[in-house]
Parts: sequence; C-alpha cells; structure tokens
Amino acid sequence: MERTTETEITFARPFALSSLMVPLEAGTYRLIVEEEEIEGLSFSAFRRTNTQLEIPAITTGVGTRQRLRVSMQEIEAALAKDAEL
Repeated sequence: MERTTETEITFARPFALSSLMVPLEAGTYRLIVEEEEIEGLSFSAFRRTNTQLEIPAITTGVGTRQRLRVSMQEIEAALAKDAEL
C-alpha cells in the first residue's frame, strides 16, 4: 500500500536548495511526500520513497507549476534557518 501526503510549508524569507542555482522566493509552498507500507510487521509502518516541492509558491498565483524532488532533511534545515532569522 502506498500513501501520499500533501502539506503546505511557509518561508518568511527567500531560501536556497542545493538543486537550484537561484534562491526561491518567500511564500507558501506545497510539499508532497510519498510513502510505501513496510510489509511483514505486526503494526502499520511506512517508509518515505519520494519528497517533492511544488514551485513556484502557491501565493504567487502563477498557473504553471512544477515539482522538484528534494530531500526532507534539506527542507527541514531550510525551515529551521528561516525560523532563526
């Protein structure tokens, strides 16, 4: 069994990701996490298989969007850095 979770994350300031040459603008972004169930356990558990960030920000109002594969660790680090400032 697979599941997909979509959440919205907000950056108050522009932020950088290693896979992009230019920083992304501040705003609210859609984060898509795909997971698969780990079979054979006596309880339900899932393993993350893919994490994507939808760009540009939802708040820009641009109709054309694309999904960028990202690491959850990099997103968490960018959010933590944004919260510090």
